[in-house]
Amino acid sequence: MSNFEEIKNVVFLEPECSFSEIAKDEFCQKYKLICNSTPLTTIKQIVEYVSQNSKDTLGILPVENTLDGTIRESLDCLITCKNPNIRIIAEMILPIEYCLLSKTTEFYSISGLITTPRLITKCHEFIQNELPRNLNLIEAPTMIEAAKDLSNHNLTYSSIGNKKIAENYRLNILKENIHDDKNNRTRYILIGDIETKPTGRDKTTVAFRTNHTPGALLEILKIFLEYEINLSYISSRPSKFEPNEYIFIVNFDGHIHGSNMLQAINEIKPKTSFFRYLGSYRIGNNTERV
Repeated sequence: MSNFEEIKNVVFLEPECSFSEIAKDEFCQKYKLICNSTPLTTIKQIVEYVSQNSKDTLGILPVENTLDGTIRESLDCLITCKNPNIRIIAEMILPIEYCLLSKTTEFYSISGLITTPRLITKCHEFIQNELPRNLNLIEAPTMIEAAKDLSNHNLTYSSIGNKKIAENYRLNILKENIHDDKNNRTRYILIGDIETKPTGRDKTTVAFRTNHTPGALLEILKIFLEYEINLSYISSRPSKFEPNEYIFIVNFDGHIHGSNMLQAINEIKPKTSFFRYLGSYRIGNNTERV
């Protein structure tokens, strides 16, 4: 088991200047992590890397977006991780905010936009209502490529990106929050081999598979009720272990070391054919990111 002082590396999803990298920056600031950071290509690579380097490495995973729903691969990889000590140790609700970027500081001089088809859709109202009707539109494969391509055009061209891109590429932010859906947020989790302490504002995540008996799930839910444990989230997904079986993911209020929690868990385990504790951690919300 590690502590934050021993952490030497944090891994997150590429590409450069992604919202995952912004989440990494926020987590590092919160926990005063002065360490290396390594972008990786897939969620599976992140979980495996943290599992193999658990003494000094943490990982950041996206788990849920308000528009696109649950990112199933993140919890699936965590559930099947070979190292049982890799758990969720923190969460963050990160606003997904897009800006209009340019080399110029004059918004009303903009005559061109370099961006991705996806961002054209996400920022449709702004493009339609705020930018010129005869806008010269150039498609780019990514936000980063769009920002880089600005160097090939005059000052009247712009791109859509986030504040991290503006900072790294020394671009001016002409307009903030230009996306159509202002409630777009992604929940990120920090994973690693660190034992968290109760804060009084925690939640716990567990995964389990029920036995093949009628009312098996109901019996488990009754235990939560008996111990007055509030469930804030429950979902199911196909099991990676057996065909035609399902894993239940449950979030409930409280820390694993809180009153009656261990007793409830110990009663639940015998009623399952698979059980995994995925972590207790402080609840994140929209105004306090970690």
